[in-house]
Parts: sequence; structure tokens; C-alpha cells
Amino acid sequence: MRNTALAFAVASMALFASGCDKAGKPAGDKAAEAKPGEKSADGKSEVKVLGGMKTEKEQDSYLIGMDMGRSLELLKDDLDLAVLQKAMQANIKGDKALLTDEEAQQIRQRLQEKVRTKQMEKMVALAKSNLADGEKFLAANGKKPGVVTTASGLQYQILTEGKGVKPKVSDTVRVHYKGTLLDGKTFDSSYDRNEPAVFPLGAVVPGWQEGIALMPVGSKFKLWIPSKLGYGEQGTPGGPIGPNATLVFDVELLDIVKGDAGGPGAAGGAAESAAMGDGHKH
Repeated sequence: MRNTALAFAVASMALFASGCDKAGKPAGDKAAEAKPGEKSADGKSEVKVLGGMKTEKEQDSYLIGMDMGRSLELLKDDLDLAVLQKAMQANIKGDKALLTDEEAQQIRQRLQEKVRTKQMEKMVALAKSNLADGEKFLAANGKKPGVVTTASGLQYQILTEGKGVKPKVSDTVRVHYKGTLLDGKTFDSSYDRNEPAVFPLGAVVPGWQEGIALMPVGSKFKLWIPSKLGYGEQGTPGGPIGPNATLVFDVELLDIVKGDAGGPGAAGGAAESAAMGDGHKH
């Protein structure tokens, strides 16, 4: 937040870039098929009507405002939008600011602390909610036919039982998997990549270590991993897994890899976002 305006501009451009395909068109944007509006800035093509907006100026302005609004969500109850708009207009017009650089820095430091406090409060509340939701779900899930709860709290269900050997913690395994949260949202899937993941079993979170070690090669299990056997109170900061989140995995143990486990798929997917968490055991 050292330079808030610059941060907003960079965030807006980053979001714009991430939402475009290689041709520079909004990815999956059905509105691009709408009726044409005015000429574009280069005067060579017609502007697509998007969101009822016919000009590039309207669309660009709305996009930046939308991105700024999202970035300010945490502070929505602490802002006077009229004052915010006044400051933006003055800065864009080149008018003299009401604050000196020193005064702005004092406010910026105070605002940084406020944001940190709000972020912490939000994480604590989410961790408490996720833990309660997970405990309630696992208590009910453990009573369902075919679901086994181990001494550690891991739950599993055998969907298909293979005929091969079971891996040891010292082995490297090749698996296909799909990881979801309790709300059903998929956060990682080797199926979506059409490529199995390969990783040392000893490097993954305890829930994966225990669950996969129960599987003969050729098996397909469903695993329910409580937060204490997954990512715990930290979750994956900046990632899709929240604090104290209970995780659900459909896992196929394809093979125990012998020798060099390098190459495509090695330590991918599950090792990074579903099992290892930045390469560290949990």
C-alpha cells in the first residue's frame, strides 16, 4: 500500500491480462457476440456492446472501478466513497492534494495496520468456522456405510480395491486424483491436466501418507482428510485451501515408481497444492 493508486492500476492490468486469451479477447466472453456499438479508439473497428456499455471509455472505466471495488472489499465499511471519488478526480485533473506527502504517509501506515488487523480477524473467524463445519461433517460422514475412520481421524472409503502391493512411506507413487472442499469446489485435479502426479509418499501431508499407504496398487479410494492431517490452521495462504479446511480426495493409485521419478508429472499438482504445500511436509 505504499502507492495505493499504482497498486490499483497494476492489479487492474493484471486482472485484464489474466482474463484474455492469446488473441487478446476476453476468454469465454459471450457478450462479445452482442450488437456493435461505436468505433474503437483506432477508428478501424466497431466496439462490442458489453454490459450495455457502447464505448471503450465506458467499458475501460467500469473495469477499473470494478477491480478497485474488489480490492477495497475488506475496507468497505471504513470508506467514504464520496471523499474517495473527490480525491481521485482531483488527482486525475492535477489539482493540488489536500494532504502533504508526510500526512499521506502517516495515514498510509495507519491504514496498513488496519488492513492487517482486519485480515487477521477474517482468517481467525474463517478458521473457527471451517473447523466447526469439518468436525460436524466428519461426525456424520463416519456413520455412513462403507466409510472407515482410522485412529488418527482420517476417513476413507474403498471404491475399487486393487490387487497390487501397498506402498511404503519411503516409496514414490504415481496417482490420479481430484481434490475438493466440503462445498464441492475443486481446487486441484490431475484428471483435468490429463496427467498423473508423481511424488515421494514421505513428502506429502499426513492424511495422504496414511491414506495412500492403505491402498494396494490399482485401487481407487475416497479420502476425507481433517485439517490436522492436511494444512491445519494456515491453509494455503493466497491459495484455494482455507485455514482448518477439511479436504476430500478421490485417489487412484496407479503405480509405485521405481528408480528415477523425474519427468512430466513429477511432484506436480498434488505435491504442490494438494499434498506437499510449497514442498514442506505438514
